[in-house]
Formats: sequence, C-alpha cells, structure tokens
Amino acid sequence: MRNALNVAVIGSGGREHAIVKKLRESVRVAGLYALPGNAGMKGQAELVPIRATDVAGAVRFCAENGVDFVVVTPDDPLALGMVDALEAAGIPSFGPNKAAARIEASKVFAKDLMKKHGIPTASYEAFDDAEDALRYVKNYFASGRDSVVVKADGLALGKGVTLCHSCKEAEDALVMTMKEKKFGDSGNRVVIEECLEGPEASVLAFCDGKTLVPMVSSMDHKRALDGDRGPNTGGMGTIAPNPFYTSAIAGECMEKIFIPTVEAMRESGSPFKGCLYFGLMLTKDGPKTIEYNCRFGDPETQVVLPLLEGDLLEIMLRCADGTLDAAQVRFSKGAAACVVMASGGYPGQYANGFAIRGIDDAQKLDGITVYCAGVVEKDGALATGGGRVLGVAAKADTLKDAVANAYKAVEKVHFENAHYRKDIGTYGLQSLR
Repeated sequence: MRNALNVAVIGSGGREHAIVKKLRESVRVAGLYALPGNAGMKGQAELVPIRATDVAGAVRFCAENGVDFVVVTPDDPLALGMVDALEAAGIPSFGPNKAAARIEASKVFAKDLMKKHGIPTASYEAFDDAEDALRYVKNYFASGRDSVVVKADGLALGKGVTLCHSCKEAEDALVMTMKEKKFGDSGNRVVIEECLEGPEASVLAFCDGKTLVPMVSSMDHKRALDGDRGPNTGGMGTIAPNPFYTSAIAGECMEKIFIPTVEAMRESGSPFKGCLYFGLMLTKDGPKTIEYNCRFGDPETQVVLPLLEGDLLEIMLRCADGTLDAAQVRFSKGAAACVVMASGGYPGQYANGFAIRGIDDAQKLDGITVYCAGVVEKDGALATGGGRVLGVAAKADTLKDAVANAYKAVEKVHFENAHYRKDIGTYGLQSLR
C-alpha cells in the first residue's frame, strides 16, 4: 500500500465529523472524502452525495476515484455488507464484515453469544411471536418483579430499547415494536431481559480479529431530558473518562468480557475487525454487558478521539491487516465532555431549516471543537437539518473543567428551538467528590 493514501469515510453525523478531523492529523492522508458527509465538514473532506446505505454506489465511487482505504462507520452499511463488497473490489477498509456486524445487527445473536460463552449479561428471553411475548411479560410482573427491558432485535437508530416499570408499559412497548412496527422489520423479534442497576459505561475498542485494545472509557447520556427523564435518544452528551470505570473494573472487563467476546467471535467463524463497542452496566455483582455495537459510538467518539494521541489512520490500517499492537494506541491524561445541541422536539417531531450562529465564536475558546451532525447549507451558511444538530465538545485537564468549558461554548451557539441537557457530566462529577 502507498505511503500517502486517499481515504473515504462513510457516514454523515457528528461521529463521522470527529473521525474526519482526527484523520486529517495523519501525515499519510493525501485525499479525504466523506460519503455523503455533511455541510459542516466542508473544507475538511470532499463531500460526495452518495448515501451511506448505497453499498454499490460507494464501492463504485471508491474504485473509480483511486480510494485506497475506506472507514465504514454507521451500523446500517456494515450490516448490509459494505466491508464485504469493498473487499471483493480489492479495497481494504476499517470495520467488520456482514457476519461480524451481527453482534449489533441482531440482539438475539449477541445475547446467545454471551450466554454460550459465559460472558456476564442480564438474563433474557427472545421472542418472534407477539402473543408469546405478551404472555411472558404478564407472568414476569405477576411473579413480583417490578421492571423489565424490551429490545427490538435489529437496528433502530439507538432508540429500540424501552425500560418498562410496569406490565402496562412492557405491553405497550411490545405492541409498538412487534405489532405497530415502529422500528420496521427490526421489531420482528424482541429480547426481553432483566433490568440491571448501576452506573453505565461505554468502552470502545480497536480490534484486528484477535487483538483487542480498549480506548478511554466514556459515559453516554441517552435520555432526552435532564435527570435521565424522557425518551431514549441517540445520545445527548458524553464525558470521558468515565469516573465509575476504575482500573480494577477495567481489568475485570478485559478478563471476563472483552477477550472472551473476541474469542467467541473467532470461534463463531466471524472474527471481528474494526471498532467494537461495549455497553456496560457496573452492577453490585460486577460489570455486565448491556449491548455490543459494531462501530464507533455517537456521541462517544466526540470525546474519545480528541484524547487519542496516536495516528488514527495507522491504527485503523493495522486493525484491517491484523497487526494491531497495544503500544500503538495512546491516550492523553486529560478529560473531555460533549454536549449535544438538538432540535426542539427530538427524538419526536421537530422543524428544520433554522440558521445556526456562533460556531466560530465557540471554537475560539480554548479546547473547544464543534462537531456538525444534522446540518445543511442554506443561503451559504449552516442551518439545522436533523434531530441532533451539533456536538459541542471540550478538552481540558480535568473533567470538571471540560464540562464547564463545554457549557460556556454552548452559550455561544444559537439556533431557533435549540434543546440540550443542562446536566451532562453531573452524575459522574458527583462520584469524584
């Protein structure tokens, strides 16, 4: 492979913007494309109007334009087999093939994998018949238990999980998922599992099929409203490192969860290459796996990658060719926080097309980066074009300063109907007192 490479990043969100910015730091990047990217990436990557799910179109573009390496980031193209198609065209890429992407694309596959290999997780049952599932939750609550989690089997933009505190809530979640098809075919099957308690932690890890190197831990804030209230979203903000994720817990996770998962995937005939995301619950009985993702998290990427000191492209290349080494992955000792600015009404209905002002002013503050997600170009300027619009991220020596600086920067940015949580990082900071 040539020393200077043309690289393409598949996707259009804040996560992809963070990856584009980090790849720009690599001396080996010659040309950089984003398919389709977003208007906030202009000047950092050449935007190509090909949808992330257009596997054939993306492969054709890369082949015809001398792309040497492709970073496939969203879950949908991974589940559709974009890495397989690129490989068939002779183009190396970062990300799991279709078989390995099942670890996220099917909750049933993931839970069965954990059960078979003794990986700590919540107890569960899987159903493909709505009536059977409804009978199960009635019996579940009748036995005296007071909460349950209902998960759509397939991909649902991070919104296919419902925490239910009553039988009625569980029944409503099942009807919505399996009968009303709110998540489409993703809800043809469901996983119903016990509700775990404890702080949550997200750990992204580089993986080359046999070697796994965890990145710095983070804490996502999934609910739309302060105090972890409201519906689930794709993520309203993050902090890194996660104060609850101690070195002792990290060692336990490596031994009981991370390495066993990599070995389980190899044993299943689907060795995992790319970024393997572990969603964890730190229970009183030890860490347990809530879920896997087969790609970088969003908005976890926006706080993890700014702390990465190594060359992201070099690491990704080694993941792809099976030569990853822990010594190549280094993180700074600082901290980072990201506050998501969303359109009012998200994750429900919202209006678009509002002018965005103040991004440049925010980025004049020390350690601030604004990542663009749901944005479009309108009259030569940025305007809102999605649910999660921006991720305002701060890097600082301490977590307290990172959170405070992120909110100072948020005050500089304005668009009509802007909504953001006011308590990102509060729970984590309380643990440090």
